[in-house]
Amino acid sequence: MLPSMRFRNTRHRKKPGSAPGTIEHIGERHMDEIKITVHDYDDEHIDEIPISKIQKVQPYLDAPSQTWVQVRGLHNIEKLKSIWSFFDLHPLIQEDIVHTAQRPKVERYDNCIFFVLRLLTYSKDDQTIHAEQISLVLGKNYVLSFQETDEDHFKPILNRLAIATSRIRKLDTDYLTYALIDAVVDYYFNVLEYIGDDIEALEEQLLKEPDESLLEQIHRIRREIIFFRKSVWPLRDAVNSAIRDESEFISEDTKIYLRDVYDHMIQIIDNIENYRDTILGLHDMYMSYTSNKMNEVMKVLTVIATIFIPLTFIAGIYGMNFDPQVSPYNMPELSWYWGYPASIALMLATAAVMIIYFKRKGWF
Repeated sequence: MLPSMRFRNTRHRKKPGSAPGTIEHIGERHMDEIKITVHDYDDEHIDEIPISKIQKVQPYLDAPSQTWVQVRGLHNIEKLKSIWSFFDLHPLIQEDIVHTAQRPKVERYDNCIFFVLRLLTYSKDDQTIHAEQISLVLGKNYVLSFQETDEDHFKPILNRLAIATSRIRKLDTDYLTYALIDAVVDYYFNVLEYIGDDIEALEEQLLKEPDESLLEQIHRIRREIIFFRKSVWPLRDAVNSAIRDESEFISEDTKIYLRDVYDHMIQIIDNIENYRDTILGLHDMYMSYTSNKMNEVMKVLTVIATIFIPLTFIAGIYGMNFDPQVSPYNMPELSWYWGYPASIALMLATAAVMIIYFKRKGWF
């Protein structure tokens, strides 16, 4: 079951006037205990070690291997502070890690590069996009990753690390950072696929059996597209900033791979724009269908009203009740033997003529 995380709906906000670097977890609590896992590797070995205290990572940092420290859970501030203090992270980094409504971004510090990402998943149950903040800290021969839940989002990366001949085992932690960012972007493609399927199903329903529920579905998908766009767009600029950065922490070889991520971001944003245009077109199509349906109803009512106008006129004339005995000009038809059937026949004939005329004109 996916945790329900929507940054736009969170009720936890930073208090106005708080000092920069204020450490307070903003978001939902998804885990009872914070989990710390060390992944230490090089081209000859890989170790996965759960630890309870961050000081136990020191031997791995002293070794010439690469180290990935994976932290899951953000509610225990005291335990997080011990991690931040151990790695000497800037207070603004600490604040951004636990304020889980950040825009995707990249920031450079003296001892590290800090990335904020939004990992998006699509829930088929409620047909909404769920978001989780992922924070990455790239230092010398180590990577720190922070996530809100215990979800195994980076299992594909762990599977690649388990292969001795994989590229990720032979390269430095900047390549691991690229791989983690690329994994997050891969989730975007999955979300795009689900949104595309929803739009196709909506198009088919609109063409076959349009009903009032379609408008609600159109607005739901439109909201998801807007949320998706707002979550993804800043990452494009963040990746571009990392490519342009002259930091010692990202090699030129890794920047080549980051350019590929940047291209993927351009592709994703183009698809989002196409989907947004499509859903707006479906909205216009639905409104046109509704308008045409209303016009058809109004046309039928107008034809019916038009037919009854002369009938009402005839009935009105003979409803004036002038006494024919006072004057021979006062409705002599009232004394006719076939007067009433004749008036009914006149009305029916008038209605029939008008119906035939409207039918030939194609008005109904």
